[in-house]
Amino acid sequence: MPIQVLGYAAHNEKSALVPFKFERRDTRENDVVIQVEYCGVCHSDLHMTRNDWGFTKFPVVPGHEIVGRVVAIGVKVTKYQVGDLVGIGCMVDSCRTCSACQKDLEQYCGEGHTMTYGGTDRVDQCITYGGYSQMIVCNEDFVLKVPENLNTQAVPPILCAGITTWSPLRHWNVGKGSRVAVIGLGGLGHMAIKLANALNAEVTLFTRSVTKEQDAKALGAHHIVLSTDENQMQAASNQFDLIIDTVPYDHDLKPYIPTLALDGTLVLVGYLGDLSANSVPMIMGRRSIAGSVIGGIKETQELLDFCGEHNIVSDVEIIDIQNINVAYERMLKSDVKYRFVIDMQSMAKDA
Repeated sequence: MPIQVLGYAAHNEKSALVPFKFERRDTRENDVVIQVEYCGVCHSDLHMTRNDWGFTKFPVVPGHEIVGRVVAIGVKVTKYQVGDLVGIGCMVDSCRTCSACQKDLEQYCGEGHTMTYGGTDRVDQCITYGGYSQMIVCNEDFVLKVPENLNTQAVPPILCAGITTWSPLRHWNVGKGSRVAVIGLGGLGHMAIKLANALNAEVTLFTRSVTKEQDAKALGAHHIVLSTDENQMQAASNQFDLIIDTVPYDHDLKPYIPTLALDGTLVLVGYLGDLSANSVPMIMGRRSIAGSVIGGIKETQELLDFCGEHNIVSDVEIIDIQNINVAYERMLKSDVKYRFVIDMQSMAKDA
C-alpha cells in the first residue's frame, strides 16, 4: 500500500511553501522506508521552488539533505535494519550500468541520476518528492549510514554542502602539505574549510569582508585574504594547489587565477553559468579551471565516516517547518551561519 504523508510544497514558481498531502510509492523489495527527523535547507531548494533554472516540476517538495531512522525495509534489503540512523543526499537512483556509475560516480550518470526531488522515478515515472516531509522511500543502494556519535541535527548539510566540497578535495588529492583556498564563507565554504583543515591542508579564505576573519579562523582557516585588496591578492600569487570556489552567482575569476601555483586548479562548485577568465595566466602556469558536482554514494559514505572519526558537522540553525518561507528570505540575504536545518518533528503541528 502507498504511504500517506504530509510535506511542504510549492505549487508554482510564485507560491510559498505550504502543507501538502501526497502518497509515497509502494515499498519495493530493495527499498528502505525512513522517518525523516531532520532536513537541511539548500540554496538549490530555493532555486527549484522558484523555477530559476527552468526545469522544476510542480508541485515540488524540496529537501535533499535528509537524516532519519529506518522504520521499514523491503524483503530483499540487506544493508539496513529497522532503527538504523541513515541519510539520503541529492540522488535516489541512477542507471547503474554506464561507465560513470561503474566507477561509483553516479552523480555523473550518463543517463542522468534521479534527483531526490523534482526527478522522475525510473520504475513508475512519477515525480520524486524530497525531505520536507514526514517519510521518504528509497532504494537501499542510495541510502547512507550516519555515524551515531555525530550531532544528528547538524549532519544533514554534510549530504550536500559537505560532499560538494569533499569530492574535489579528494579528487585533487588534498592532504598534508597541500595549500587550499576557499572563495566564499557560506554553507559550502564553511564545510570546505573544516574538511580541508581535517585533511591537514594549509587553508586560506578569500573573502570580501574583514568581518569574516574571526569566524573563518574558528572554522579552521589559517589565513585570510581580502579579495578587494590588490596588495593582499598580489602577495597571494603562485600559492595554491587547489581553490574551491563556492560563490553561487556570476563573478570575475580573473583575480584568482594568478594565485594558483604551477599546475594548480580552481574548481567551481557553486556557480552555474558563463565564465569570465583570462587564458594568459592559465597558459603560463599550466593552471586549470574545473567544475565538480556533489559526489557518488561510495564517496559520500567515505565522507560520513570521516566526519564520524573527526567529529565534524555543519554549523546550523534549527527551524520549524512552518518558518521555511522566512528562512528562504533570510537565506537570500546570507542571514544564517551557515545552514538552516528543519526539525521535522514540527510537522506534527500541521498533521
